[in-house]
Amino acid sequence: MKTYGCQSMVGTLNRAMVKRPQESYIDDGRIDAQWEALAYLGRPDLGQAIEEHRRFVILLEAAGVEVDCLPADDQTGLDSMYTHDPVASVTDQGVILSHMGKEARMEEVQAIADVFEQQGIPISGRIEPPGMIEGGDVVWLNKRLVTVGLSYRTNGEGIRQFQGFMKPLEVEVIAVPMVHWDGPGAVLHLMSIISMLDKDLAIVYDRLLPIPFRELLLALGIKTVPVPDEEYDSLGCNVLAVGPRHCLIRSGNSLTVQRMRDAGCRVEEFDGDNICYKGSGGPTCLTRPVLRQG
Repeated sequence: MKTYGCQSMVGTLNRAMVKRPQESYIDDGRIDAQWEALAYLGRPDLGQAIEEHRRFVILLEAAGVEVDCLPADDQTGLDSMYTHDPVASVTDQGVILSHMGKEARMEEVQAIADVFEQQGIPISGRIEPPGMIEGGDVVWLNKRLVTVGLSYRTNGEGIRQFQGFMKPLEVEVIAVPMVHWDGPGAVLHLMSIISMLDKDLAIVYDRLLPIPFRELLLALGIKTVPVPDEEYDSLGCNVLAVGPRHCLIRSGNSLTVQRMRDAGCRVEEFDGDNICYKGSGGPTCLTRPVLRQG
């Protein structure tokens, strides 16, 4: 029986990895030591974060997702709760590991690789320096086409190596140059401006969408739902599809939620002030999909 493979952002999510706050934050002392240096927007409250994450996992499991919780690791920090980034992709042939663009997150790659190996999921590739890729820059538009943001966290050499891993799978890789935005210290992944909701539907933040990328979406017949300016900073563009047009989003984005529902989506909200907003990572960042169907 198939246990891995995610050459899609919207197929029914069967299995995903998460890391709970009690394993990533550990305790208040670690939070105090790291949150400002990691450029968090505020100090996370450990108890509230644990409860928010628990409710998030309940939504995943209610959608039929088998959730694997990563163990604590002294080499990793608060950011390790955002399990999406240390893996560039989980393909039909195995895991392609990232090489992180954020220095403080370098050790997360080996930590998650150890778990994949323990579970018998093959590592089919690893981005090596000077190449860099973070999972948040990798967006699958369909099973044979993947786009990769050229950002401050993902460079040309990383994309070149990624293309080499995709060639045997007959997958086309298109680089999408990103904008400077708030500079190298800010997180602006490709997934910061687009989340796929279905094979022919995406939610986007138009003002940061590169023109050639927008034209590509239209050429592929992918319709877009725009996130309003006032809900971009509250992570309105960060939406996890647990299946076609079945989406999870952080609460507090009512206009975005209504627009998705108007487009035929089933949308479920969860409180995420501590696990999402303060660390600038939404539900896509909190999950590393391992297996999707369709």
